[in-house]
Amino acid sequence: MSIYAAVDLGASNGRVITVETGQSLRLREIHRFPNRPVRLADTLHWDILSLYQGVLDGLAKMDAEPASIGVDSWAVDYGLLDGDGRLIGNPVHYRDQRTDGVMERVIDEVGADVLYQTSGLQFLPFNTVYQLLADRLDGAETLLMIPDLITYWLTGSIGAEATNASTTGLYDVRARTWAEPLMDRLGIPRRIFPELRDPGTPAGTLRDGIARELGLGPVPVTAVASHDTASAVAAVPAETDRFAYISSGTWSLVGVELPAPVLTEAGRLANFTNEGGVDGTVRYLRNVMGLWILQECLRVWGNPDLGELLAAAEQAPPFQAVVDPDDPSFLPPGDMPARIAAYCERTGQRPPQDRPSVVRCVLESLALAYRRTVRDAVRLSGHEVEVIHVVGGGVRNRLLCQLTADACELPVLAGPVEAAALGNALIQARAHGEVGSLAELRELVRRAEPLAVYRPAGDGRAWEAAETRIRGS
Repeated sequence: MSIYAAVDLGASNGRVITVETGQSLRLREIHRFPNRPVRLADTLHWDILSLYQGVLDGLAKMDAEPASIGVDSWAVDYGLLDGDGRLIGNPVHYRDQRTDGVMERVIDEVGADVLYQTSGLQFLPFNTVYQLLADRLDGAETLLMIPDLITYWLTGSIGAEATNASTTGLYDVRARTWAEPLMDRLGIPRRIFPELRDPGTPAGTLRDGIARELGLGPVPVTAVASHDTASAVAAVPAETDRFAYISSGTWSLVGVELPAPVLTEAGRLANFTNEGGVDGTVRYLRNVMGLWILQECLRVWGNPDLGELLAAAEQAPPFQAVVDPDDPSFLPPGDMPARIAAYCERTGQRPPQDRPSVVRCVLESLALAYRRTVRDAVRLSGHEVEVIHVVGGGVRNRLLCQLTADACELPVLAGPVEAAALGNALIQARAHGEVGSLAELRELVRRAEPLAVYRPAGDGRAWEAAETRIRGS
């Protein structure tokens, strides 16, 4: 029996979770802390020092010394270090508008086909490559993605974990190396990119001063699948490979797991991404805006009780209005209910008239986006699926899970909620010889975590009609 500490940083909060291995898995949340962006002048930043303090506070609360610590977080964002290893400013938030127009300029200069054949990455305006071209790199000697930055502060060890590197747009998805020719062509200095690390490799030990402060010994830190979705997909409790997954949170990552990238023109036009997974697998997926839209609605409404709203939404008439969650108007923070109403008016629909109807509109629209994406993933990859696994915070949203089953006309298995933390910890356990294959890791999760089953119901023709409305808009 061993205890592993998973530092899991999400876009809305961070947590330190321990997973105890043995006959079964025992997951325990030690500390949860908010992740609140900060706007300075015209730029939206992450409060990275507050996040780091939250990590330290969580590690200090553990009542037993862990065998290892691992860090995962969201993708694409980074910190820059100077020649003395000091951070140059707070990392900029991917929702900041500094990249407006950059992606389009790069596509014009380099070509969408060249970019896609290199990185296999979905075209999103906040990808790391576009952020770097909008950044000032004067004095920067090292780029560290957010989990690598936290790991560096904990250990003093510099490296770039591969699953998160694969989200930058500057990673060669076939060679599994940094795409240095593309860096040269774009004028991005090669020198700032550290050596790559695979999930499960050592990433140093706690610095002496930090270990003393936390009351711990020289605990090893392990490079996990540091993109939280990569850790979450590793913890999908699948019995076979014939599954699709939805990592459901602020974003929804919807796709299939493949042995190799799919770099076809059809995949590029469908805006599918090829991101790295555990054991050289590829997460062939598309980003869907996710529960961000609902979260912003709740914030604008003063954070009413979500359970009551979902119960009322379940009774609201279906398909009053549907929106495309990936419409650019829904990306920045702001008055989301007003934006939903404006989208409906723009597309000739009557806007939802009350809060439950807005919630129903958001969830049905997400389910429609999942339907499109799962079907596209199957069509483009040739990888058939029999079931959809939903993991992450969206597991708690039973209405969304049922609507997803109805829309996709496939059974949905929901759980675990803390999939990223579980995957993080079990990759550490695997590095320490407690778990063998990826299949064995998933079997452990399957035995330990109860799953909710949602079976398709309702009229598939109604979903087809709603899909037609989206396409028509």
